[in-house]
Amino acid sequence: MEKQPVALPLHASIIIPVLNESAGIEAALRALSSWRDSGHEVIVVDGGSTDDTVEKARPLSDRVLVESPGRAHQMNAGASIAGGEVLIFLHADTRLPDDAMAQLERFVGSLAVWGRFDVRLSGRRPLYRVIAAFMNVRSRLTGIATGDQALFVRRAVFDEVGGFEPIPLMEDVSFSRRLLPYSRPYCIGSPVVTDSRRWEKHGAWRTILTMWRLRWRYWRGDAPATLVKQYYPGHTSSSEPDPSVSHAKTNPDL
Repeated sequence: MEKQPVALPLHASIIIPVLNESAGIEAALRALSSWRDSGHEVIVVDGGSTDDTVEKARPLSDRVLVESPGRAHQMNAGASIAGGEVLIFLHADTRLPDDAMAQLERFVGSLAVWGRFDVRLSGRRPLYRVIAAFMNVRSRLTGIATGDQALFVRRAVFDEVGGFEPIPLMEDVSFSRRLLPYSRPYCIGSPVVTDSRRWEKHGAWRTILTMWRLRWRYWRGDAPATLVKQYYPGHTSSSEPDPSVSHAKTNPDL
């Protein structure tokens, strides 16, 4: 039987990149109140929201930064001021499981330097359970994790690899690849729950095909600046996402 890691004290910073998340930011941050009560910090990094996301976030977080848009840039900016020894990158529409703190204490006591959670989609359709199961199995087999799975990493290693690559798409996949030489991901089976609205809005099968196509082209060597134009129709910038689109709806996480 595989020996379980010993739980060690956790000092974490949760970094949440946001863009036009007024509708859900308060619920997202209230869900993290127990983390703040336990001495961990919550950092919100806004990418230039045109709604009142920033105003709603300030009373419910430890720090709020306003940066130029681009999720990789925003997460790097949040990490640059974070005081935690473990950095957790969380989407605004994703909720950590109740036992996340205990699970991450075990991670601290392990030999792994980074990891992710299993994921569950919020929708009730049986197809969403199949999609989530595929995402989790794929991640365990390949060692590649995506943003919907709440990536976490030891601060020292984050600094050593230079943080997230400043690309407009696939920054999480690129990050995983650069971390794999250090260790396989520490996979936590307790799932985060992420909003299924992207799948519901665009259609599950259409979304799956789009994501597979993008991942195939990225693996083949296509530049993220080219791929982002397919993911965001009408996109013109090679370094920034469409500022009208919430970060919670972006990035191919299948």
